[in-house]
Amino acid sequence: MSGVFILEQKITAMETVDSNELEHHYQNERWRFTASMIILILTAVTSVILACSIGRIEIPFSVVIKCLASGVGLIHDETLDLMQKAIIFDVRLSRVCLSAMVGLALAVSGAAFQGILRNPLADPFTIGVSAGGAFGAALIIFLGLGSKTAWGLGLAPLAALMGALSALAAVISLARVDGILRRDTMVLAGIVVATFLGALVSLLKSLDEESVASIVFWVMGSFQGRGWSHAIFAFPYLVAGLILVVIYSREIDLMSLGDFPARQLGVDTNKARAMVLIGASLLTAAAVSVSGVIGFVGLVAPHLVRMSVGPNHLRLFVLAGLLGMIAMIWSDVAARIILPEGEELPVGVITALIGGPFFCVLLKGAKTGTGFD
Repeated sequence: MSGVFILEQKITAMETVDSNELEHHYQNERWRFTASMIILILTAVTSVILACSIGRIEIPFSVVIKCLASGVGLIHDETLDLMQKAIIFDVRLSRVCLSAMVGLALAVSGAAFQGILRNPLADPFTIGVSAGGAFGAALIIFLGLGSKTAWGLGLAPLAALMGALSALAAVISLARVDGILRRDTMVLAGIVVATFLGALVSLLKSLDEESVASIVFWVMGSFQGRGWSHAIFAFPYLVAGLILVVIYSREIDLMSLGDFPARQLGVDTNKARAMVLIGASLLTAAAVSVSGVIGFVGLVAPHLVRMSVGPNHLRLFVLAGLLGMIAMIWSDVAARIILPEGEELPVGVITALIGGPFFCVLLKGAKTGTGFD
């Protein structure tokens, strides 16, 4: 009996140690998440202010801060130059806010696609949503309706939104097998739809040489000529998409164990996958409709955050969204100042030039055990 008692004491002690280690691990994760969130929020706010001070017309940083403070009612300064104030609020701040929204949308949608499909390479491109938005905008430009407006907004963003959502509908329809939405067929269906729509965009470019430049510039992504009206247009879809993916973040965590264990824990995997896909696609559609196709943000940002705070998807959405905002703000700044004489590069070129090599580094780290899984 004494031997049994000693054995029970050892087991109890081991359980206590394991419990303490587990609690310590969770505390470390919470601390890393909180610290990372504070750092990224401060960086994002600083990036917004700095980005508003950078441009062809030089405006001192102190003037930018005064204008922003005056705009939100913190101070009242009648000595501020009206021209500088107009440039900051109507041109730069609107563009910075729009780029931040797009970066947030792409990063969160990429994290959602990767989580729900359990595929580290899943992003708005592989699912075909971005290609759908590109085709919708290209079709409007090809028809000569790119300069037409509806409800105070150009037809191209509206067509891009409809194209992106239509592409999602096509992918979901192709991916259903016996009424069940399977993650493996989802990726294959996305690749098929994206390839087909990409071919249609190429066809439109070959049929009308005059529209090639406009279509290419849209497909490569840009914030040139965008403003508050575009931000207002994309905002409802952005909010709706965020709400859906956040609501189902716990289900994504459970489904990362596999569909069968998730169903054993009470998750309706078919419904959860469909809702997350719709939410992530709304985020992508909102971004593509106002900026065109911008790559690598939705692929790289979630991986960087996952390496830091682990696979908890609610935390992943928060930090990946903030990181995507920062990355997109500075990518757009580089796109509008890197060329001389006021010319602009498509922001998609900047994200590809930076994101491509960076992702290769992450992939190389995975092979050596220092990168993502």
